[in-house]
Amino acid sequence: MSAADVARGVVVVAKEQLADGVVALTLAAADGAPLPAAEPGAHVDLTLPGAGVERQYSLCGASDARTWTVAVLREPAGRGGSAWVHDALAIGDELTARGPRNHFVFDAAAPAVLVAGGIGITPMLPMIAAAEAAGTAWVLHYGGSSRARMAFADELTAKHPGRVVLHVADEGSRADLDALLGNPAAFEPGAQVYCCGPGRLMAGVEDAVRSWPHGSLHLERFEPKEQPADAAADVAFEVELELTGTTIEVPADRTVLECVEEAGVLVLSSCREGTCGTCETPMVSGEADHRDSVLTPDEQAEHRTMMLCVSRAAAGCPRLVLEL
Repeated sequence: MSAADVARGVVVVAKEQLADGVVALTLAAADGAPLPAAEPGAHVDLTLPGAGVERQYSLCGASDARTWTVAVLREPAGRGGSAWVHDALAIGDELTARGPRNHFVFDAAAPAVLVAGGIGITPMLPMIAAAEAAGTAWVLHYGGSSRARMAFADELTAKHPGRVVLHVADEGSRADLDALLGNPAAFEPGAQVYCCGPGRLMAGVEDAVRSWPHGSLHLERFEPKEQPADAAADVAFEVELELTGTTIEVPADRTVLECVEEAGVLVLSSCREGTCGTCETPMVSGEADHRDSVLTPDEQAEHRTMMLCVSRAAAGCPRLVLEL
């Protein structure tokens, strides 16, 4: 079990309203021990007992602190987790956490173009701090429906004049992504683009950077990526569990994760929708139909790991061998 998979008790030591619909939680280890340091872009999994769910939140505090800080957006259409955090969770309450886990790695040595929408600003804060510490050029484009709902907006513009551009919809300022990102020559050589926010924003950024060098774009998703409308119908396939020496069948209407769990094999999981990376499992052989929102296209093409909660065997691959 990796360090990121270890469950630990954390206690809420501060709770602050950051913006309309956004609260910040400061968490410390329940036993008083130091919490693991986190690299920019990392997130933690929090079990919310009052809502009966586990959710992933980007860390937005200092990486060397004895506490973790996350920001939580109230989502009226959600499954109750954010409402419970906003309305019921109190200072002194204890939660269970796992992590940090990082699928949104930041290269502080390369010029950075940061694009955030709404609560997607949270992983950008430690990235900005790392770029500042390294003396690396960076710019942030931060969009939201209204200034009152944009956490950290005033703080960022005051602290980094000229580097932070706000795009506030109700003030008539919307980001033209093609104009901002369509010409890679307008940026320093080697610049990298980091984006976190609603699916529509990330899809727009993906389109806008198609002329950039391969590997320049880095995305963090906390909602499932839409699957192609013409995707082939699911079919049954076999999965060999190399370490346990058993083979199971995965029917067309069930996931690998469900079938592995039914076979009595423990696999840590959280979101069950391909966004958190908790159930990432090494592949020994076979090719996967990767449906996650975590691995990069290059990582998916390597078929070294897969997310058992959503990914399946690729068309024409009747059998996968997993390191389980």
